Amino acid sequence: QVQLVESGGGLVQAGGSLTLSCAASGSIFSIGSMGWYRQAPGKQRELVARITGGGNTNYADSVKGRFTISRDNAKSTVYLQMNSLKPEDTAVYYCNSGVLLGPLGPVGDYWGQGTQVAVSS
Repeated sequence: QVQLVESGGGLVQAGGSLTLSCAASGSIFSIGSMGWYRQAPGKQRELVARITGGGNTNYADSVKGRFTISRDNAKSTVYLQMNSLKPEDTAVYYCNSGVLLGPLGPVGDYWGQGTQVAVSS
């Protein structure tokens, strides 16, 4: 089994910064793409940022220039540095990862439990 454990959420004032971390553990052969999603109350879950195993990244337009996703493959951890936070960034943030469970598969898609980010105006 594979677990993703997030940390780093909290309450911050507008303009402030937070860094989220997500560590993967368990029966992992290798980790592929990792990403962060968020879900605000009454809204659908949306992509915030993703990073491939090779380090290629993509971001939602709403966070470009403010958020930075990175990963440490040795630690099976993905990070989300969030700067210039806005009240509209308030949401539960979820980590997601594609995991190869053995040399010939299978591939699993896993989610963390979520961490709350609240930005006050």
